[in-house]
Amino acid sequence: MINDRVERVTGARVIRTVLPAELHDVVALHARARATYYPDGVPDDGTDWLAGWRRAVERPDGRVLCAVEHGRITGIASFRTAEDGPADSVYLAQLHVDPEHWRRGTGRALHAACVEEWRADGRRTAALTVHVDNHRARAFYARLGWTPDPENPPAPDDHHLLLIYAVTGGEPEPGRTRG
Repeated sequence: MINDRVERVTGARVIRTVLPAELHDVVALHARARATYYPDGVPDDGTDWLAGWRRAVERPDGRVLCAVEHGRITGIASFRTAEDGPADSVYLAQLHVDPEHWRRGTGRALHAACVEEWRADGRRTAALTVHVDNHRARAFYARLGWTPDPENPPAPDDHHLLLIYAVTGGEPEPGRTRG
């Protein structure tokens, strides 16, 4: 079960559920973050990102969290029940930090909030795909314990790598409230 409302407060940062009224801010942050790993510019594949983020917010089997600092969204994370996967698996569809806020702990805090929710919901495994050329993201995920899925290596022409994560026990971090 996905929790209705969770907030985590760490210093000046609050991690909470994204509100529908904030979708334009989410789309703008997503575009800024994606632009950093496309050296020739973000490809226009015709994706309606506003509609995509709206669907993510409205999914009954998923969550979209945001990090807010001084009233501004500085990071976003979206996860959902894994499609065609075991019931105790979750898929981390998006995790982006505004490039102006890199190396400040925002991504790590968002990841910790996701993992805490996964544990509370009884998830045992998590998966995500990362662009093969996004070395910054790959290093970030490796530091957090994500590893390439040995059963699903990328095809020679595939630009994405499947990473997996063992969601293990542990006590919730301080500052977490449910309401």
